[in-house]
Amino acid sequence: MRRLFRSSLRPGPGARSPGTVCALGALALLAVLLVPGQARAQTRQISSQGELLDRIAAVVNNGVVLESQLDNRVKEVKAQLQAEGLTPPPEGVLRKQVLNSLILEQVQLQQAEQEGITISDDELNSALQEVARRNHIAFADLPTALAQEGINYASYRDQMRDQLMIGLLRQRDVLQRIVVTPREIDQFLARQAKRPSAGAEYDVSQILIALSSDATPAQIAAARHLASKVDRLAKAGKNFASLAVAYSNASDALKGGNLGWRKGTELPTFMTNIIPRLKPGQVSGVVRTPSGFHIFKLDHVRRNEKRDIIEQVHVRHILLIPNALQDNATVRERLEKIRRNILAGKVKFSVEAASVSQDPGSASEGGNLGWQSPSVFTPRFADAIAKLKVGQISRPFQTRYGWHIVQLLGRRKYDETKEMKRLQAMEAIRASKADEDTELWLQRLRDEAYVKVLNG
Repeated sequence: MRRLFRSSLRPGPGARSPGTVCALGALALLAVLLVPGQARAQTRQISSQGELLDRIAAVVNNGVVLESQLDNRVKEVKAQLQAEGLTPPPEGVLRKQVLNSLILEQVQLQQAEQEGITISDDELNSALQEVARRNHIAFADLPTALAQEGINYASYRDQMRDQLMIGLLRQRDVLQRIVVTPREIDQFLARQAKRPSAGAEYDVSQILIALSSDATPAQIAAARHLASKVDRLAKAGKNFASLAVAYSNASDALKGGNLGWRKGTELPTFMTNIIPRLKPGQVSGVVRTPSGFHIFKLDHVRRNEKRDIIEQVHVRHILLIPNALQDNATVRERLEKIRRNILAGKVKFSVEAASVSQDPGSASEGGNLGWQSPSVFTPRFADAIAKLKVGQISRPFQTRYGWHIVQLLGRRKYDETKEMKRLQAMEAIRASKADEDTELWLQRLRDEAYVKVLNG
């Protein structure tokens, strides 16, 4: 089950860990960020007799990473890699990679605390309920299920809280600052129309040899040399995921560098001319970007071209809201009278709606709600529409907004492809910007932090 708990939190097809993620309610953030073995900063513990209970592996600003944290995380990563059929790199290499990951997490947690980011118990419980749901167990059974896999529930809650804090920090400092203009969308769609990748999805992995923004020529040369070495190993048949665990500086390194399934329109800008040209299993070679030297591997590709044809309805309605002077029965009877008068031709629906309807959004338009997908309405409203033939007026019915009568003016099949393409283009642009911006942001946080490695 331990592997199940992890996989349930990882991105699915088309997931963009930092791309289209939104606020805390978007639990896709958990899929990207949750890593077992995380713990908050701790201080070295000394017993009353002076016995050393733990050692410090690294000092990170005013906090520390303990040897116990490092040991536990290494053990967890080893188990995860073996469960996925991968051979862990040499102990020293793995410990260095894991320590770098813990340091980066510690830097982000400290930044989140400085910015006043907190996670309430209700928010935490909501996230844990989602974990239980994805694993098809009751929330009350989650502690027992974790204990059966040797995972302490209290520690797991702390891990989840920390990762939710990191997710909100990334949302605030990276994702919310990404702006997509209409012109960018137009240019994006024009480019995609000329590319065969637009209707495809790609399962991609990466290795990043990172560079700081102030890297010296010697550091750049060393990074390029290392990237070339890793590229040669990958092309010689060395397992790419193992190489990523051993060498990559990207935040997904300990997951074998896998980015998950990406639509062709969602590939980061610097990948759009590279990935579609690769065959499954092929390695890209070394690619320079602002964050360093990348090596990509195309794991799988699939085609998925379809049009978005939806059913729409054209309706208008009259809304009356009960109050202290008019109870439900009075309002319902009033709507019944209005309906009878409309059917008898004594009044027009649009005139009555404009004069009596209490829906501020549609009253001035004669109650007209325009062409809409039934899914945009409340279930009760949509059910009432579904029973009508074109031209019919419903009997009064109640929703949480009040009492309605609704007239169906038409039904149609609508090709929403154009609108959907613009929406998908906006999300794709955000995703491509977010990938690169997140790596640069993480590198900047790491460069600005005081870090001293003592052990590991």
